[in-house]
Amino acid sequence: MNLINPRPSLRQIEAFLSVADAGSFSAAARKTAATQPALSQAVRELEEVLGLRLFFRTTRRVELTAEGSALRDRLAMGLDLLDDALARARDLAQLRSGHLRIAAPPLLASTVLARLIAEFAARHPGLSFDLADVVSAEIPLLVRRGLADVGVGTFVEGEAGLDRRVLLGDVMSLVCRPDHPLARGPVVWADLAGERLIGLDRASGLRKLADLGLEAASVDLPPVIVVHQVATALALVEAGMGVAVFPRYAVHDRAQRLACQPLEKPRLKREVVMVTAADRMPSPVAEAFSRHLLQGFASAYRRGDAG
Repeated sequence: MNLINPRPSLRQIEAFLSVADAGSFSAAARKTAATQPALSQAVRELEEVLGLRLFFRTTRRVELTAEGSALRDRLAMGLDLLDDALARARDLAQLRSGHLRIAAPPLLASTVLARLIAEFAARHPGLSFDLADVVSAEIPLLVRRGLADVGVGTFVEGEAGLDRRVLLGDVMSLVCRPDHPLARGPVVWADLAGERLIGLDRASGLRKLADLGLEAASVDLPPVIVVHQVATALALVEAGMGVAVFPRYAVHDRAQRLACQPLEKPRLKREVVMVTAADRMPSPVAEAFSRHLLQGFASAYRRGDAG
């Protein structure tokens, strides 16, 4: 056995297969644009590495030995699998195939994020997606465990094991019907005194921010209706049941039917953040989608589509 190169090289294997298929070194050289001496040398090296005689050589042609015939069949199948694996890898790198798992809270999943996913899918029709629409508190864990490639939501800073990038800086705002007296703004938190407030349950981070703004303005305004979903609260506002306090992106798909005015004194910011696992290299699909999110959120916010 050749101790310098105990494992056959791809060059040796391809030379062997080309000669086996062509039936002679000269015919193989013409088909592969290689020189006949180079093919002969590669085949001899392969025989030395394997310790087998692969061809019976005559002056006119070469014939496979029994061992050479068995090896050709197996190597041909192996090269087909290798070619398939390389083609799949190229498809992944060029986004012709692949799978992406996204986690986001229902509000974002059903508004601006849904449109951005649709845009990305239209550019790369070979991709498939999973979208976990879960509460924000679950998303960091899904990303850390590798159950989601990209997470989008509002998270506490300093979450361990996550890389974070801000997609959108928003502010808490009054959401009301367009015919409401406060619809034209400007609006401060103190203006909400006496309004019928529709709010989320106390476990919601948005509810906590709303309570913080009201407390800072010394306004005692408990919700007259408490719901669990932002969409439900917005539907009730649209129906004339009261007003709500949400970030501007919350009214993404109701911008023509609801007014949204930033609340001042104090001005409470709300950041939408993208998170990925800090200890894992993102796949080509996840990396491309992350760039798409950064650009898409920035563009949507400039146009006012995000809220």
